[in-house]
Amino acid sequence: MSIQSVWQKSFDFLGTQPIVVEPSAGQLTSDAGLLPIRQFDEQVGLTEQFAGALDDRRHEPFVDHSFLQMVRMRVFGMLADYPDQNDHDLLRSDPVFKLIAGLTPEDHDLASQPTLSRFENTVDVASLNRLRDVFLDQFIASFDTPPVRLTFDIDPFDDPTHGAQQLTFFHGYYGQYQYLPRAITCADNDQVVMICLLFGTAHPALGADDDLQYLVDRLRREWPDVEIHLRADSGFATPTMYRTCERLGIWYTIGLGMNPVLKRSSEELLEQTVENFEKTGEEQRVFCAFWYQARSWSRARYTIIKCEAHAQGTNRRAIVTNRPGAPILPEATYNAYVQRGESENRNKELKCGLHADRLSDHRYLANLFRLDLHCAAHNLLVRLRRAVANPPPAEKHPEIPTEAFPGNQRRRHFNQRRQQDPLGEGHPATWQTRLIKVAAEIIPSSRRILVRLSGCWPYLNHYREVSEAVLGLAKNVPLRPG
Repeated sequence: MSIQSVWQKSFDFLGTQPIVVEPSAGQLTSDAGLLPIRQFDEQVGLTEQFAGALDDRRHEPFVDHSFLQMVRMRVFGMLADYPDQNDHDLLRSDPVFKLIAGLTPEDHDLASQPTLSRFENTVDVASLNRLRDVFLDQFIASFDTPPVRLTFDIDPFDDPTHGAQQLTFFHGYYGQYQYLPRAITCADNDQVVMICLLFGTAHPALGADDDLQYLVDRLRREWPDVEIHLRADSGFATPTMYRTCERLGIWYTIGLGMNPVLKRSSEELLEQTVENFEKTGEEQRVFCAFWYQARSWSRARYTIIKCEAHAQGTNRRAIVTNRPGAPILPEATYNAYVQRGESENRNKELKCGLHADRLSDHRYLANLFRLDLHCAAHNLLVRLRRAVANPPPAEKHPEIPTEAFPGNQRRRHFNQRRQQDPLGEGHPATWQTRLIKVAAEIIPSSRRILVRLSGCWPYLNHYREVSEAVLGLAKNVPLRPG
Protein backbone atom coordinates (compact mmCIF):
# COMPACT_ATOMS: atom_id res chain seq x y z
CA MET A 1 0.00 0.00 0.00
CA SER A 2 1.41 3.39 -0.95
CA ILE A 3 1.38 6.26 1.57
CA GLN A 4 1.38 9.77 0.11
CA SER A 5 3.86 12.29 1.41
CA VAL A 6 2.93 14.02 4.67
CA TRP A 7 1.10 17.33 4.35
CA GLN A 8 -1.23 19.50 6.42
CA LYS A 9 -3.98 21.95 5.57
CA SER A 10 -5.47 24.31 8.10
CA PHE A 11 -9.00 25.79 7.91
CA ASP A 12 -9.95 28.80 10.04
CA PHE A 13 -13.73 29.06 9.57
CA LEU A 14 -14.37 27.88 13.16
CA GLY A 15 -12.69 31.04 14.45
CA THR A 16 -11.56 29.93 17.90
CA GLN A 17 -9.43 26.97 16.84
CA PRO A 18 -7.82 25.99 13.53
CA ILE A 19 -9.00 22.78 11.88
CA VAL A 20 -5.94 20.84 10.72
CA VAL A 21 -6.29 18.14 8.05
CA GLU A 22 -3.54 15.63 7.29
CA PRO A 23 -3.29 12.11 5.78
CA SER A 24 -3.36 9.15 8.13
CA ALA A 25 -0.81 6.39 8.01
CA GLY A 26 -3.46 3.92 9.17
CA GLN A 27 -5.35 1.43 7.01
CA LEU A 28 -8.57 3.31 6.23
CA THR A 29 -11.48 2.53 3.93
CA SER A 30 -14.75 4.14 2.91
CA ASP A 31 -16.59 0.89 2.08
CA ALA A 32 -16.59 -1.16 5.28
CA GLY A 33 -20.26 -2.01 4.74
CA LEU A 34 -19.23 -4.55 2.13
CA LEU A 35 -17.97 -6.91 4.84
CA PRO A 36 -21.37 -8.28 5.99
CA ILE A 37 -22.36 -8.66 2.34
CA ARG A 38 -19.16 -10.64 1.75
CA GLN A 39 -20.08 -12.82 4.72
CA PHE A 40 -23.50 -13.41 3.15
CA ASP A 41 -21.81 -14.33 -0.13
CA GLU A 42 -19.77 -16.88 1.80
CA GLN A 43 -23.03 -18.40 3.07
CA VAL A 44 -24.76 -18.68 -0.32
CA GLY A 45 -21.64 -19.35 -2.41
CA LEU A 46 -22.62 -17.05 -5.28
CA THR A 47 -19.26 -15.61 -6.35
CA GLU A 48 -17.46 -18.89 -5.70
CA GLN A 49 -19.85 -20.78 -7.95
CA PHE A 50 -19.72 -17.98 -10.53
CA ALA A 51 -15.92 -18.09 -10.75
CA GLY A 52 -15.95 -21.89 -10.80
CA ALA A 53 -17.87 -21.84 -14.08
CA LEU A 54 -15.08 -20.00 -15.92
CA ASP A 55 -12.33 -21.64 -17.95
CA ASP A 56 -8.93 -20.45 -16.70
CA ARG A 57 -6.32 -21.34 -19.31
CA ARG A 58 -3.52 -19.30 -17.79
CA HIS A 59 -0.20 -20.92 -16.90
CA GLU A 60 -0.38 -21.40 -13.13
CA PRO A 61 3.19 -20.31 -12.19
CA PHE A 62 2.56 -16.89 -13.75
CA VAL A 63 -0.85 -16.25 -12.17
CA ASP A 64 -0.94 -13.46 -9.58
CA HIS A 65 -4.71 -12.92 -9.37
CA SER A 66 -7.22 -15.76 -9.37
CA PHE A 67 -10.50 -15.58 -11.28
CA LEU A 68 -12.33 -15.74 -7.94
CA GLN A 69 -10.47 -12.66 -6.69
CA MET A 70 -11.31 -10.73 -9.84
CA VAL A 71 -14.97 -11.82 -9.82
CA ARG A 72 -15.27 -10.57 -6.26
CA MET A 73 -13.51 -7.32 -7.11
CA ARG A 74 -15.96 -6.62 -9.90
CA VAL A 75 -19.16 -7.81 -8.17
CA PHE A 76 -18.50 -5.98 -4.90
CA GLY A 77 -17.22 -2.95 -6.79
CA MET A 78 -20.56 -2.73 -8.57
CA LEU A 79 -22.40 -2.98 -5.25
CA ALA A 80 -20.30 -0.10 -3.90
CA ASP A 81 -20.94 2.13 -6.95
CA TYR A 82 -17.64 1.38 -8.72
CA PRO A 83 -18.95 -0.08 -12.00
CA ASP A 84 -15.89 0.44 -14.22
CA GLN A 85 -12.61 -1.39 -14.47
CA ASN A 86 -10.78 1.93 -14.13
CA ASP A 87 -12.14 2.32 -10.60
CA HIS A 88 -10.07 -0.64 -9.46
CA ASP A 89 -6.79 1.05 -10.26
CA LEU A 90 -7.51 3.04 -7.08
CA LEU A 91 -9.32 0.29 -5.17
CA ARG A 92 -6.67 -2.38 -5.63
CA SER A 93 -4.89 -1.11 -2.49
CA ASP A 94 -8.05 -0.67 -0.41
CA PRO A 95 -7.92 -2.91 2.70
CA VAL A 96 -11.61 -3.90 2.55
CA PHE A 97 -11.40 -4.95 -1.10
CA LYS A 98 -8.34 -7.03 -0.21
CA LEU A 99 -10.31 -8.71 2.58
CA ILE A 100 -13.21 -9.35 0.20
CA ALA A 101 -10.80 -10.99 -2.27
CA GLY A 102 -9.41 -13.28 0.43
CA LEU A 103 -6.20 -11.37 1.19
CA THR A 104 -4.98 -9.46 4.23
CA PRO A 105 -4.37 -5.69 4.13
CA GLU A 106 -0.58 -6.32 4.09
CA ASP A 107 -0.74 -8.61 1.05
CA HIS A 108 0.09 -7.52 -2.49
CA ASP A 109 -2.27 -5.22 -4.38
CA LEU A 110 -5.23 -6.60 -6.30
CA ALA A 111 -5.61 -6.74 -10.08
CA SER A 112 -5.20 -3.57 -12.11
CA GLN A 113 -7.52 -2.29 -14.85
CA PRO A 114 -5.55 -3.94 -17.71
CA THR A 115 -5.66 -7.29 -15.89
CA LEU A 116 -9.41 -6.97 -15.32
CA SER A 117 -9.89 -6.05 -18.97
CA ARG A 118 -8.00 -9.16 -20.09
CA PHE A 119 -10.06 -11.18 -17.63
CA GLU A 120 -13.36 -10.01 -19.12
CA ASN A 121 -12.16 -10.47 -22.69
CA THR A 122 -10.94 -14.05 -22.24
CA VAL A 123 -14.41 -15.44 -21.52
CA ASP A 124 -15.62 -18.07 -23.99
CA VAL A 125 -19.03 -19.39 -25.01
CA ALA A 126 -18.69 -22.55 -22.91
CA SER A 127 -18.11 -20.47 -19.77
CA LEU A 128 -21.10 -18.27 -20.56
CA ASN A 129 -23.28 -21.35 -20.98
CA ARG A 130 -22.15 -22.65 -17.60
CA LEU A 131 -22.92 -19.26 -16.05
CA ARG A 132 -26.48 -19.63 -17.30
CA ASP A 133 -26.69 -22.81 -15.22
CA VAL A 134 -25.11 -21.07 -12.23
CA PHE A 135 -27.93 -18.53 -12.13
CA LEU A 136 -30.51 -21.32 -12.34
CA ASP A 137 -28.73 -23.40 -9.68
CA GLN A 138 -28.57 -20.43 -7.35
CA PHE A 139 -32.24 -19.67 -7.97
CA ILE A 140 -33.29 -23.23 -7.18
CA ALA A 141 -31.09 -23.34 -4.07
CA SER A 142 -32.67 -20.14 -2.73
CA PHE A 143 -35.92 -22.04 -1.92
CA ASP A 144 -36.03 -23.93 1.37
CA THR A 145 -38.99 -26.01 0.18
CA PRO A 146 -40.22 -26.81 -3.34
CA PRO A 147 -42.50 -24.00 -4.55
CA VAL A 148 -46.05 -24.79 -5.60
CA ARG A 149 -46.12 -22.06 -8.26
CA LEU A 150 -43.69 -19.54 -9.72
CA THR A 151 -44.33 -16.32 -11.62
CA PHE A 152 -41.73 -15.07 -14.09
CA ASP A 153 -41.55 -11.74 -15.89
CA ILE A 154 -39.61 -11.25 -19.10
CA ASP A 155 -38.56 -7.75 -20.06
CA PRO A 156 -35.91 -6.00 -22.15
CA PHE A 157 -34.29 -2.67 -21.37
CA ASP A 158 -32.23 -0.33 -23.50
CA ASP A 159 -28.50 -0.15 -22.87
CA PRO A 160 -26.87 2.82 -24.62
CA THR A 161 -23.34 2.35 -25.95
CA HIS A 162 -20.67 4.93 -26.68
CA GLY A 163 -18.06 3.47 -28.97
CA ALA A 164 -17.47 0.71 -31.49
CA GLN A 165 -18.81 -2.25 -29.51
CA GLN A 166 -19.69 -5.31 -31.52
CA LEU A 167 -23.38 -5.78 -32.43
CA THR A 168 -24.51 -2.33 -31.36
CA PHE A 169 -26.87 -0.56 -33.74
CA PHE A 170 -28.84 2.65 -33.86
CA HIS A 171 -32.38 2.20 -32.53
CA GLY A 172 -34.86 4.65 -33.97
CA TYR A 173 -37.31 4.56 -31.06
CA TYR A 174 -34.69 5.13 -28.37
CA GLY A 175 -32.64 7.44 -30.59
CA GLN A 176 -29.26 5.94 -29.67
CA TYR A 177 -26.71 3.25 -30.41
CA GLN A 178 -27.39 0.46 -27.97
CA TYR A 179 -27.58 -3.14 -26.85
CA LEU A 180 -30.89 -4.65 -25.78
CA PRO A 181 -30.48 -6.84 -22.66
CA ARG A 182 -33.43 -9.08 -21.80
CA ALA A 183 -33.98 -10.43 -18.30
CA ILE A 184 -36.25 -13.13 -16.94
CA THR A 185 -36.91 -12.32 -13.29
CA CYS A 186 -38.89 -14.20 -10.66
CA ALA A 187 -41.67 -12.22 -9.02
CA ASP A 188 -41.54 -14.50 -5.98
CA ASN A 189 -37.99 -13.60 -4.90
CA ASP A 190 -36.86 -10.77 -7.25
CA GLN A 191 -33.87 -12.69 -8.64
CA VAL A 192 -32.64 -12.49 -12.22
CA VAL A 193 -33.01 -16.08 -13.39
CA MET A 194 -31.82 -15.72 -16.99
CA ILE A 195 -30.16 -12.87 -18.87
CA CYS A 196 -29.28 -12.42 -22.51
CA LEU A 197 -27.77 -9.61 -24.54
CA LEU A 198 -29.51 -8.88 -27.85
CA PHE A 199 -28.07 -6.73 -30.59
CA GLY A 200 -29.24 -3.14 -30.59
CA THR A 201 -32.17 -3.39 -33.02
CA ALA A 202 -33.34 -6.91 -32.18
CA HIS A 203 -37.00 -7.75 -31.64
CA PRO A 204 -37.57 -8.14 -27.87
CA ALA A 205 -38.92 -11.67 -28.36
CA LEU A 206 -35.96 -12.90 -30.42
CA GLY A 207 -34.94 -16.28 -28.97
CA ALA A 208 -37.26 -15.87 -25.98
CA ASP A 209 -38.98 -19.16 -26.82
CA ASP A 210 -35.65 -21.01 -26.56
CA ASP A 211 -34.85 -19.33 -23.22
CA LEU A 212 -38.28 -20.23 -21.91
CA GLN A 213 -37.89 -23.84 -23.03
CA TYR A 214 -34.52 -24.12 -21.25
CA LEU A 215 -35.89 -22.52 -18.07
CA VAL A 216 -38.99 -24.71 -17.86
CA ASP A 217 -37.08 -27.93 -18.60
CA ARG A 218 -34.53 -27.14 -15.89
CA LEU A 219 -37.12 -26.24 -13.26
CA ARG A 220 -39.31 -29.25 -13.92
CA ARG A 221 -36.36 -31.59 -13.60
CA GLU A 222 -36.06 -30.24 -10.07
CA TRP A 223 -39.75 -29.59 -9.30
CA PRO A 224 -41.95 -31.72 -11.63
CA ASP A 225 -45.24 -30.42 -10.24
CA VAL A 226 -44.51 -26.69 -10.07
CA GLU A 227 -47.01 -24.37 -11.80
CA ILE A 228 -45.34 -21.71 -13.92
CA HIS A 229 -46.87 -18.39 -14.93
CA LEU A 230 -45.25 -16.03 -17.43
CA ARG A 231 -46.02 -12.32 -17.69
CA ALA A 232 -44.77 -10.04 -20.47
CA ASP A 233 -45.63 -6.79 -22.21
CA SER A 234 -46.94 -6.43 -25.76
CA GLY A 235 -43.43 -6.77 -27.22
CA PHE A 236 -43.81 -10.51 -26.61
CA ALA A 237 -47.31 -10.80 -28.06
CA THR A 238 -46.22 -13.10 -30.87
CA PRO A 239 -47.71 -16.40 -32.06
CA THR A 240 -44.40 -18.13 -31.27
CA MET A 241 -44.58 -17.11 -27.60
CA TYR A 242 -48.21 -18.24 -27.29
CA ARG A 243 -47.48 -21.59 -28.90
CA THR A 244 -44.36 -22.13 -26.77
CA CYS A 245 -46.22 -21.46 -23.53
CA GLU A 246 -49.10 -23.72 -24.55
CA ARG A 247 -46.75 -26.50 -25.62
CA LEU A 248 -44.81 -26.30 -22.34
CA GLY A 249 -48.00 -26.30 -20.30
CA ILE A 250 -47.45 -22.95 -18.55
CA TRP A 251 -49.91 -20.14 -17.90
CA TYR A 252 -49.26 -16.81 -19.58
CA THR A 253 -50.59 -13.26 -19.39
CA ILE A 254 -49.17 -11.06 -22.14
CA GLY A 255 -49.98 -7.46 -23.05
CA LEU A 256 -51.67 -6.90 -26.39
CA GLY A 257 -51.55 -3.74 -28.48
CA MET A 258 -54.87 -1.99 -29.05
CA ASN A 259 -55.63 -2.60 -32.74
CA PRO A 260 -58.77 -1.38 -34.59
CA VAL A 261 -60.67 -4.61 -33.90
CA LEU A 262 -60.08 -4.41 -30.14
CA LYS A 263 -60.94 -0.71 -30.12
CA ARG A 264 -64.24 -1.34 -31.88
CA SER A 265 -65.07 -4.17 -29.50
CA SER A 266 -64.53 -1.96 -26.44
CA GLU A 267 -65.72 1.41 -27.77
CA GLU A 268 -69.19 1.18 -26.24
CA LEU A 269 -67.77 0.21 -22.85
CA LEU A 270 -65.30 3.11 -22.94
CA GLU A 271 -68.07 5.59 -23.73
CA GLN A 272 -70.12 4.25 -20.83
CA THR A 273 -67.09 4.53 -18.54
CA VAL A 274 -66.55 8.17 -19.51
CA GLU A 275 -70.24 8.92 -18.99
CA ASN A 276 -70.18 7.40 -15.48
CA PHE A 277 -67.07 9.38 -14.59
CA GLU A 278 -68.68 12.63 -15.71
CA LYS A 279 -71.76 11.88 -13.63
CA THR A 280 -69.99 10.83 -10.43
CA GLY A 281 -66.62 12.57 -10.64
CA GLU A 282 -65.07 9.32 -9.38
CA GLU A 283 -62.51 7.28 -11.30
CA GLN A 284 -64.06 4.45 -13.30
CA ARG A 285 -62.33 1.14 -14.04
CA VAL A 286 -64.28 -1.57 -15.86
CA PHE A 287 -63.46 -4.65 -17.92
CA CYS A 288 -64.74 -6.61 -20.87
CA ALA A 289 -63.48 -10.00 -22.05
CA PHE A 290 -64.04 -12.25 -25.04
CA TRP A 291 -62.41 -14.84 -27.28
CA TYR A 292 -60.38 -13.14 -30.01
CA GLN A 293 -58.31 -14.45 -32.91
CA ALA A 294 -55.86 -12.20 -34.71
CA ARG A 295 -55.08 -12.90 -38.35
CA SER A 296 -51.66 -14.39 -37.53
CA TRP A 297 -52.97 -16.69 -34.79
CA SER A 298 -53.82 -20.31 -35.39
CA ARG A 299 -56.77 -20.17 -32.97
CA ALA A 300 -58.77 -17.84 -30.73
CA ARG A 301 -57.38 -16.82 -27.33
CA TYR A 302 -59.02 -15.18 -24.35
CA THR A 303 -58.58 -11.42 -24.32
CA ILE A 304 -59.34 -8.92 -21.53
CA ILE A 305 -59.65 -5.17 -22.06
CA LYS A 306 -59.51 -2.63 -19.25
CA CYS A 307 -61.24 0.73 -19.74
CA GLU A 308 -60.45 3.59 -17.38
CA ALA A 309 -61.77 7.13 -17.14
CA HIS A 310 -60.39 9.67 -14.69
CA ALA A 311 -59.35 13.30 -14.42
CA GLN A 312 -56.32 12.73 -16.65
CA GLY A 313 -58.41 11.25 -19.47
CA THR A 314 -59.06 7.69 -20.62
CA ASN A 315 -56.91 4.62 -20.73
CA ARG A 316 -57.45 1.31 -22.51
CA ARG A 317 -55.21 -1.72 -22.15
CA ALA A 318 -55.56 -5.31 -23.36
CA ILE A 319 -54.03 -8.62 -22.34
CA VAL A 320 -54.25 -12.12 -23.77
CA THR A 321 -54.15 -15.05 -21.37
CA ASN A 322 -54.73 -18.76 -20.95
CA ARG A 323 -55.14 -18.64 -17.15
CA PRO A 324 -58.06 -20.90 -16.22
CA GLY A 325 -59.79 -18.34 -13.97
CA ALA A 326 -59.71 -15.50 -16.49
CA PRO A 327 -63.27 -15.96 -17.87
CA ILE A 328 -64.64 -15.96 -14.31
CA LEU A 329 -62.50 -13.17 -12.82
CA PRO A 330 -61.18 -10.96 -15.62
CA GLU A 331 -60.45 -8.05 -13.27
CA ALA A 332 -58.42 -10.21 -10.91
CA THR A 333 -56.52 -11.64 -13.88
CA TYR A 334 -55.66 -8.16 -15.10
CA ASN A 335 -54.66 -7.05 -11.57
CA ALA A 336 -52.27 -9.99 -11.35
CA TYR A 337 -50.74 -8.87 -14.64
CA VAL A 338 -50.33 -5.30 -13.36
CA GLN A 339 -48.09 -6.57 -10.58
CA ARG A 340 -45.36 -7.13 -13.16
CA GLY A 341 -44.56 -3.47 -12.59
CA GLU A 342 -42.40 -4.63 -9.67
CA SER A 343 -40.24 -6.67 -12.06
CA GLU A 344 -39.70 -3.51 -14.10
CA ASN A 345 -38.35 -1.96 -10.90
CA ARG A 346 -35.83 -4.81 -10.70
CA ASN A 347 -34.66 -3.98 -14.23
CA LYS A 348 -34.40 -0.34 -13.20
CA GLU A 349 -32.25 -1.32 -10.21
CA LEU A 350 -30.05 -3.46 -12.44
CA LYS A 351 -29.64 -0.81 -15.12
CA CYS A 352 -29.49 2.39 -13.06
CA GLY A 353 -28.69 1.37 -9.49
CA LEU A 354 -25.98 -1.17 -10.41
CA HIS A 355 -24.98 0.47 -13.71
CA ALA A 356 -25.62 -2.48 -16.01
CA ASP A 357 -25.71 0.08 -18.82
CA ARG A 358 -21.91 0.39 -18.67
CA LEU A 359 -21.14 -2.28 -21.29
CA SER A 360 -18.05 -0.60 -22.70
CA ASP A 361 -15.92 -3.58 -23.79
CA HIS A 362 -15.38 -3.95 -27.52
CA ARG A 363 -16.19 -7.67 -27.80
CA TYR A 364 -19.80 -8.75 -27.60
CA LEU A 365 -18.93 -11.80 -25.45
CA ALA A 366 -17.02 -9.61 -22.99
CA ASN A 367 -20.05 -7.34 -22.65
CA LEU A 368 -22.33 -10.32 -22.09
CA PHE A 369 -19.94 -11.51 -19.38
CA ARG A 370 -19.95 -8.06 -17.83
CA LEU A 371 -23.76 -8.17 -17.83
CA ASP A 372 -23.55 -11.50 -15.98
CA LEU A 373 -21.35 -9.83 -13.35
CA HIS A 374 -23.93 -7.07 -12.89
CA CYS A 375 -26.67 -9.69 -12.51
CA ALA A 376 -24.59 -11.56 -9.91
CA ALA A 377 -24.27 -8.32 -7.93
CA HIS A 378 -28.02 -7.76 -8.26
CA ASN A 379 -28.92 -11.27 -7.09
CA LEU A 380 -26.55 -11.08 -4.16
CA LEU A 381 -28.18 -7.85 -3.04
CA VAL A 382 -31.81 -8.96 -3.48
CA ARG A 383 -31.16 -12.23 -1.64
CA LEU A 384 -29.59 -10.34 1.25
CA ARG A 385 -32.41 -7.80 1.11
CA ARG A 386 -34.99 -10.55 1.60
CA ALA A 387 -32.94 -12.11 4.40
CA VAL A 388 -32.96 -8.88 6.45
CA ALA A 389 -36.40 -7.56 5.46
CA ASN A 390 -38.81 -6.45 8.18
CA PRO A 391 -41.96 -5.57 6.23
CA PRO A 392 -45.06 -4.00 7.79
CA PRO A 393 -48.14 -6.23 8.21
CA ALA A 394 -49.97 -6.83 4.95
CA GLU A 395 -53.39 -5.30 4.43
CA LYS A 396 -56.25 -7.71 4.96
CA HIS A 397 -58.29 -8.43 1.85
CA PRO A 398 -57.26 -5.43 -0.28
CA GLU A 399 -59.72 -4.69 -3.05
CA ILE A 400 -56.91 -4.39 -5.61
CA PRO A 401 -53.18 -5.13 -5.36
CA THR A 402 -50.99 -2.23 -4.31
CA GLU A 403 -49.29 -2.23 -7.73
CA ALA A 404 -52.69 -1.38 -9.27
CA PHE A 405 -53.26 1.67 -7.04
CA PRO A 406 -53.55 5.06 -8.77
CA GLY A 407 -50.20 6.80 -9.15
CA ASN A 408 -50.19 9.05 -6.04
CA GLN A 409 -51.70 6.38 -3.81
CA ARG A 410 -49.20 3.80 -5.05
CA ARG A 411 -46.23 6.09 -4.46
CA ARG A 412 -47.51 6.97 -0.98
CA HIS A 413 -47.91 3.29 -0.07
CA PHE A 414 -44.42 2.29 -1.21
CA ASN A 415 -42.83 5.37 0.38
CA GLN A 416 -44.38 4.43 3.73
CA ARG A 417 -43.22 0.85 3.32
CA ARG A 418 -39.65 1.94 2.55
CA GLN A 419 -39.60 4.28 5.55
CA GLN A 420 -40.47 1.40 7.87
CA ASP A 421 -38.13 -1.12 6.21
CA PRO A 422 -35.44 0.94 4.42
CA LEU A 423 -33.02 -1.92 3.71
CA GLY A 424 -35.61 -4.63 3.05
CA GLU A 425 -37.20 -2.36 0.44
CA GLY A 426 -34.13 -0.29 -0.42
CA HIS A 427 -32.67 0.13 -3.88
CA PRO A 428 -28.88 -0.14 -4.32
CA ALA A 429 -28.41 3.56 -3.56
CA THR A 430 -30.14 3.09 -0.20
CA TRP A 431 -27.85 0.19 0.68
CA GLN A 432 -24.86 2.29 -0.31
CA THR A 433 -25.79 5.26 1.87
CA ARG A 434 -27.10 3.27 4.86
CA LEU A 435 -24.65 0.36 4.96
CA ILE A 436 -21.88 0.15 2.37
CA LYS A 437 -20.46 3.66 2.40
CA VAL A 438 -19.03 3.84 5.90
CA ALA A 439 -15.50 4.82 6.85
CA ALA A 440 -13.52 2.45 9.02
CA GLU A 441 -10.02 1.88 10.32
CA ILE A 442 -8.53 -1.55 9.61
CA ILE A 443 -6.03 -2.72 12.24
CA PRO A 444 -4.32 -6.04 11.37
CA SER A 445 -2.43 -8.03 13.94
CA SER A 446 -1.09 -11.56 14.24
CA ARG A 447 -4.22 -12.57 16.18
CA ARG A 448 -7.05 -10.83 14.29
CA ILE A 449 -8.05 -8.07 11.88
CA LEU A 450 -9.95 -5.34 13.73
CA VAL A 451 -12.35 -3.04 11.86
CA ARG A 452 -13.28 0.12 13.77
CA LEU A 453 -16.43 2.00 12.80
CA SER A 454 -17.45 5.44 14.03
CA GLY A 455 -19.64 5.17 17.12
CA CYS A 456 -21.64 8.25 16.07
CA TRP A 457 -22.43 7.00 12.53
CA PRO A 458 -26.23 7.43 12.24
CA TYR A 459 -26.77 4.07 10.54
CA LEU A 460 -24.71 1.97 12.92
CA ASN A 461 -27.87 0.07 13.91
CA HIS A 462 -28.34 -1.06 10.29
CA TYR A 463 -24.81 -2.44 10.25
CA ARG A 464 -25.40 -4.37 13.45
CA GLU A 465 -28.79 -5.73 12.36
CA VAL A 466 -27.55 -6.87 8.94
CA SER A 467 -24.47 -8.50 10.48
CA GLU A 468 -26.58 -10.36 13.03
CA ALA A 469 -28.98 -11.57 10.34
CA VAL A 470 -26.14 -12.80 8.12
CA LEU A 471 -24.28 -14.54 10.93
CA GLY A 472 -27.50 -16.32 11.90
CA LEU A 473 -27.85 -17.98 8.50
CA ALA A 474 -26.78 -21.55 7.84
CA LYS A 475 -24.20 -22.01 5.12
CA ASN A 476 -25.82 -23.16 1.87
CA VAL A 477 -23.49 -23.54 -1.09
CA PRO A 478 -25.36 -25.21 -3.97
CA LEU A 479 -23.41 -27.53 -6.22
CA ARG A 480 -23.71 -27.37 -9.98
CA PRO A 481 -25.06 -30.67 -11.33
CA GLY A 482 -22.85 -32.84 -13.48
